Amino acid sequence: MPERIGPILDCALLRWSPRIGDPSVVGWTTVALYFGTAALAAKVVGRSRVFPAETRRRERLFWMALCALLLGMGVNKQLDLQSLLTAIGRCVAQLDGWYAERRATQARFIAALLAAALAGAVASVLLLRGALRRQAPALFGAMLLVAFVVVRAVGFHHVDAFISTRVSGWRMNWILEIGGIALVALGALWALSATRGSSARATHRRDHG
Repeated sequence: MPERIGPILDCALLRWSPRIGDPSVVGWTTVALYFGTAALAAKVVGRSRVFPAETRRRERLFWMALCALLLGMGVNKQLDLQSLLTAIGRCVAQLDGWYAERRATQARFIAALLAAALAGAVASVLLLRGALRRQAPALFGAMLLVAFVVVRAVGFHHVDAFISTRVSGWRMNWILEIGGIALVALGALWALSATRGSSARATHRRDHG
């Protein structure tokens, strides 16, 4: 296995090189939103001790996962790592001699990705049982971001055409991506306001109890 890595990487690096994925103003703004919202998510994790005891651990885990997701997507936004993965996949197909039949493998990969996204959504809903109302905006935003990733990964012509269409000057992929980040940020601010309220009530009870 180790002897295969060198040829695969050599092949992939002929197709891909490190570069800024989206140097536009919208691209850099999106990166800033990813990292800013990740900071908000980390802040929610830090204050999660004031969540109800029966859901505290699960809510903390949810926000830790969100923080990791946002950081990863922020880094990937400009390093374009999914293109590297695509190049690696094509090189493996060529070196192993099944490049001509790659469509079937792509279909299986897409099916697995869709299944994983659906399983993640169901798992998140189950994880947040008892706290869905409080975490609904962030959960919906996370689902929107995952849907954006899946749509980009599918790479079908009609899908690419859809995400490239413009609505009032905004491309559909901007709306999906920035909309998802905005919902997570809103959810973080909502959760933080709930933690501040709980902390204030606890302080009041302690001072006047």
